[in-house]
Amino acid sequence: MTAPLTPPPPPHRRPSQPFRSSEHSEAAQGRQVPPDGAGAVTAHDQDGPGLKAEIREAVVVLVAVALGGVLLGLLWLWLAPRVPMVGDVSGNLWAVYPKDIEGEQAIGIDGTFTLLGLAFGAVSAVVVFLVRRRGGVPLVVALCAGGLLGSLLAWRLGVTLGPERDLIAHAKAVGKGVTFPAPLKLGAPGALLAWPLAALVAHLGMTALFGPRDPEPYEETPAP
Repeated sequence: MTAPLTPPPPPHRRPSQPFRSSEHSEAAQGRQVPPDGAGAVTAHDQDGPGLKAEIREAVVVLVAVALGGVLLGLLWLWLAPRVPMVGDVSGNLWAVYPKDIEGEQAIGIDGTFTLLGLAFGAVSAVVVFLVRRRGGVPLVVALCAGGLLGSLLAWRLGVTLGPERDLIAHAKAVGKGVTFPAPLKLGAPGALLAWPLAALVAHLGMTALFGPRDPEPYEETPAP
């Protein structure tokens, strides 16, 4: 009678690996996994203050650019040519007419305002871009609106501080046959758009050439 055979020993088992969730796997790869709901709250919190900050910056840009119209108006008053006028009297009736009928001073007045508006638009766009390179729609809108308001301010300031607008009163003051300058007058209303259009084009060009670039999308290499 033989002894019962002893069962062979169980095969050697390797210790089971601990279970790792997807969060642990992502953490092992160096990526931080926010807790549930934290990502949505953070994105909401960042979008709110970001938009408010952009609006505040846009308001500051609008006011600063519009106030530049004071300098534009003074330069226009200083550099713009004058239209010579002369007065004549017959009895008690005064008549005022241009001294040089074929003169181009009126065109020079519009041209001076237009060139100054283009220069102010380019300079304001460069300054705004250097101060805030990220740009943004509110900033561009404020830049253009400020340029238009600045042009209107410069136009009214130049007309107000310029020569006397009452031609008959001015002719009576200087006397018969004496040449005097006509008031500043902007014959081409489109010159008011020179500043905002130049600012828009210059800012878009600066942003396209020197603005920040979006980072390349992160490509995950497959695990071996």
